[in-house]
Amino acid sequence: MALEKKSPCKVNLILNILGRRADGFHELETVMQPVNVCDRLTFERTGAGLLLSCSHAELPTDSKNLVHRAAASFLAAANIADGVRIHLQKNLPLAGGIGGGSANAAVTFTALNELFGAPLSVDKLHELAAALGSDVPFFLYDQPALATGRGEKVRPLENFPALRGKAFFLAHPGFGISTPWSYQNLARFPEALHGQPGRAEKLIALLQGDDLKAAAAETYNSLEAPAFDKFPVLALYQAFLRENGALVTLMSGSGSTTFAITENLAAADTLAEKFKSRFGENGWTATVGA
Repeated sequence: MALEKKSPCKVNLILNILGRRADGFHELETVMQPVNVCDRLTFERTGAGLLLSCSHAELPTDSKNLVHRAAASFLAAANIADGVRIHLQKNLPLAGGIGGGSANAAVTFTALNELFGAPLSVDKLHELAAALGSDVPFFLYDQPALATGRGEKVRPLENFPALRGKAFFLAHPGFGISTPWSYQNLARFPEALHGQPGRAEKLIALLQGDDLKAAAAETYNSLEAPAFDKFPVLALYQAFLRENGALVTLMSGSGSTTFAITENLAAADTLAEKFKSRFGENGWTATVGA
């Protein structure tokens, strides 16, 4: 019997880089918000082997794919000899900064744990997720979170009152931005590379109130510095969204997805239509309630 799961994306309400570590990673603090725009994955037990198929022709279906790697890691850790067949229906854009691949991997861990009768503890799943990628542990939870370290230290948070009734508009321009490229080029922007610690906690405190406008002033993304330098259209996106009623506008993660927060879903839909009239239909967009 097949097990089907939704795989949501996320946006970073703040991504504050604090500097480069001795191990080559970057120390950071970020507040991530799950967004209910989703890929879908289907899981089935088989006699042996690991078979991944995908609706997106550009995605590999071998060990280069995070889903495949997550499944292989799970089966090995749980000492399971049976096989599994997985199909990924890819609806989210690639290299968008919204955690699509990381979410796919996290959902694979939790789905396989369900499919095989929960052989692994929550702590073990978190360990496997952290070994696979910095954003993967966040998607083991279905709630906002503060992430620190290189992103693998996750503290789940209650839903933010400031976002109650609000909506998201997401826009991907049709090109991705490599995460390694973003971090490598951050060195050219010392102020963005060496952020002030504590900004994430300040934003959390404001989001726990009911004044989104006050919280909006504290949203920030260090990686906008190299992204806007190379891709100025992303700055144009934000200016347009602000001029047309967005309460918050920011690039998510390493980009290239830009998101806006609006007063409600109707406002997000209206903003989406204005955006497409201005910038065309070539990219990917989505609106969804917060």
